[in-house]
Amino acid sequence: MSARPALPGSATESVVRDAVAGTGFDFESLEQVRVGQRWLIRVIIDSDAGVGLDDIATVSRAVSLALDQRDELVAGPYTLEVTSPGVDRPLTQPRHWRRNRLRLVRAALVSGGELVGRIGDCDDEGVTLLASGALCRLRYAELRRAVVEVEFRPPPASELAALDGARRQDLEER
Repeated sequence: MSARPALPGSATESVVRDAVAGTGFDFESLEQVRVGQRWLIRVIIDSDAGVGLDDIATVSRAVSLALDQRDELVAGPYTLEVTSPGVDRPLTQPRHWRRNRLRLVRAALVSGGELVGRIGDCDDEGVTLLASGALCRLRYAELRRAVVEVEFRPPPASELAALDGARRQDLEER
């Protein structure tokens, strides 16, 4: 099996991106994998409200219809897989950070080192993290890679209170 991510701006990606947008979801990525005589086309979608099974079915129908109308894009038979991002997906866009507010994240810094903290408020420029009991503001440009850490217990109430207090103070200052 050889995987090839669709080239950004490719005709296939454009058709899939438009079909996903038409359903109201965010297009995250497209991957095409040759499996024997067939193609596996994997589409990852997301939304602020999350993605449920009915949503997957809706997007699958829309993408399938769009691809079937453009036979020249996929040479031969294909299997379509529409899914949501896994927990191990890197946080690369401000919307990824926003959707994971209050979750624990492990971030590698551009300057070196690593930071583990709970996600607080974020905007288009950066994020506030609660790390080692202190709030710190980081610009996304300062982060090399960040992923959500899987937790098997609810976050400590003290951490949630600290992030909630920072949010209230930020709102009052505006």
